[in-house]
Amino acid sequence: MIGAALASVGGAVLALLAALGRLTLFTGQTLSHLLRPPFYGREFALALVQIGYFSLPVVGLTALFTGGALALQIYAGGARFSAEAVVPQIVAIGMVRELGPVLVGLMIAARVTSSIAAEIATMKVTEQIDALVTLSTHPMKYLTLPRVLAATLVMPLLVGVGDVIGIFGGYLVGTERLGFNAAAYIRNTADFLEPLDIVSSLVKGAAFGFIAALMGCYYGMHSNRGAMGVGRATKSSVVAAAVLILAANFILTEAFFSA
Repeated sequence: MIGAALASVGGAVLALLAALGRLTLFTGQTLSHLLRPPFYGREFALALVQIGYFSLPVVGLTALFTGGALALQIYAGGARFSAEAVVPQIVAIGMVRELGPVLVGLMIAARVTSSIAAEIATMKVTEQIDALVTLSTHPMKYLTLPRVLAATLVMPLLVGVGDVIGIFGGYLVGTERLGFNAAAYIRNTADFLEPLDIVSSLVKGAAFGFIAALMGCYYGMHSNRGAMGVGRATKSSVVAAAVLILAANFILTEAFFSA
């Protein structure tokens, strides 16, 4: 029984290491095509629009309601210690440092990662990827690189927009519901934020965009045949992207603010 238990644990560890190895090789192969022609500008532009522009509504609504709810929670908690005045500062730092990048990253994982995985997995099932190889077109250069590059470049913009809208949501609740002075709220927000807060938010956005697109492409390329394979690839890609985004958030937070 002990041997069977150890074998089970060892098998799980080996499977995890094998999966990490495949993902590392896939990442290296994707990045290796970055500076090698040909370049598919149309696919890159289309990915920018699909990942960036079409994600603005869900990012904006998520950030707006999160900022408003955060202001209410901070005010209610601060009232216990007569510290209601810190609402503008805490909303700003909470949205810019943590909630903005993480929530935008998770929304992109839900919307974009699943879409990429389903699209590429369907192309694999219908043998369109094999047709690309027949036409001397490298699938990773044509399908993976444009999406990963577009997500990495456009995600900082989405995070910036999410940060601003989230702070605006807190501003609306603070001024209309909690009785804060509008000019004082804006002044406290601007004075409290530091350049490092903004830089960390944008860097997190780029990292989360890279992870989200990479997971969609990886699981799409490695999906099994049939409708069940497409569904499993889509589900696995979103779960992996969400977990890796949260793990990357911890690592980047430690790197920026450990001191």
